[in-house]
Amino acid sequence: MVEMNNALNTSERNTMSNKNIPATKNRRSLILLLTVFVLPILLAKLALDNQWLDLGVTNQGKLLSQPLTLTDLGISEQNLAKQWLIIYRLPKTCPDMCLHSIETVHNSYVVLGKDMPRVTPVMLTNTIFSAQQSQQLGKSQWKILSLTPQMNNLLQEAQVLIADPLGNIILRHPLPTKEQQQAAFGKAIVADMKKLLKYSKVG
Repeated sequence: MVEMNNALNTSERNTMSNKNIPATKNRRSLILLLTVFVLPILLAKLALDNQWLDLGVTNQGKLLSQPLTLTDLGISEQNLAKQWLIIYRLPKTCPDMCLHSIETVHNSYVVLGKDMPRVTPVMLTNTIFSAQQSQQLGKSQWKILSLTPQMNNLLQEAQVLIADPLGNIILRHPLPTKEQQQAAFGKAIVADMKKLLKYSKVG
């Protein structure tokens, strides 16, 4: 009789133990499910809150707030052979800082290497250069256009613009105000141009 009771107790314990196995499995599955789906969301929120990633920062220059085209500026697109343009709108006078910026922008163009044929550097100016400066500019790849009243109205300050082969001006780069900013200024133009040329199917 005692043996029979022990056998029943053992059977009951085994039955209860077997009932607990699915519960344990369910608990593990729930924890795994939460880990797979909830943890990435929490990590993403932490990354955003703590600015671990620079999301949305894809260009160095500033996007134009209003649409602007070469036609708006009175520039004939036919003369520029449907190319990407780096347009330097010069100030009224061109002191040493301005001359250094001309050199920096031109060097940025040269750094493009094999992509140079896809790009034209354009200078908008009414500045009178010295004979030596004119000679140096003549040896460079600058396409020099006279700054018209129409251009002056739309581009009231000196700056560098980037235009696509369809004639849309898409980015602007403010000019450096200090000599030590020239290197960063040039690198920003190169970074934008390389990115645009890499992903562009035109020009």
